[in-house]
Amino acid sequence: MNYVEYGKENSDVIILLHGGGLSWWNYKEVAERLQTDYHVVLPILDGHAGCDKQFTTIENNALDIIEFVNSKLGGSVLMMGGLSLGGQILLEILSQRKDICKYAIVESVLVIPSKFTYSMIKPAFGSCYGLIKYKWFSKLQFKSLRIKSNLFDEYYKDTCAIRKSDMIAFLQENSVYSLKDGIGECEATVQIYVGEKEKQSMKKSAKIIHEKLQDSFIQVLPNMYHGEFSINHANDYVRKLLEIVKRR
Repeated sequence: MNYVEYGKENSDVIILLHGGGLSWWNYKEVAERLQTDYHVVLPILDGHAGCDKQFTTIENNALDIIEFVNSKLGGSVLMMGGLSLGGQILLEILSQRKDICKYAIVESVLVIPSKFTYSMIKPAFGSCYGLIKYKWFSKLQFKSLRIKSNLFDEYYKDTCAIRKSDMIAFLQENSVYSLKDGIGECEATVQIYVGEKEKQSMKKSAKIIHEKLQDSFIQVLPNMYHGEFSINHANDYVRKLLEIVKRR
């Protein structure tokens, strides 16, 4: 597994899993604000720029991260967080290892499978994947994600490096993921966030996750779209994260 680290000298570890089609820089500003007091690990998910492994399944990504925590981080960490695809992988980790972390942040995560969306992804990307390398097209895609403008160069470089097969694979996996029964045994305190302006399926997913997790809190973020919280509002994200951790 490839990953980026901040604050390696600190003992309390926080792992943050980026969204699909993004990379570790999803959490760059968050990590910079936490590195004085925490060891922040930003894994690069399979099939993404900077990782040499093809994307297979959410479950396999979860197993790799569990093995990483077991072999490199003593079997457990203070906190884990994840956005969208990264959040699905986080939920899968929590369903397989109930005691892997004390706290977790789940942001903008879909757990309502859509076979229709799954069926449309391959033909859609078959026709438009070649356009990704054109900056004008990439800028349109970037604008639709509502990510702050200073991250465009990172986004463009990394998007161009994602193989077509990997992009189709992780988008398809994202579209059909559902919670496993083991999630109900999770021992972590979990914060669930979803943007007020996200799709109804995302809002319904947040409620489903909240209902399945005994020790969880849910918040709808006013005026926010998908993934905006951690990417565009690092200060607020860190403030919420620290509120959770400092309750211990």
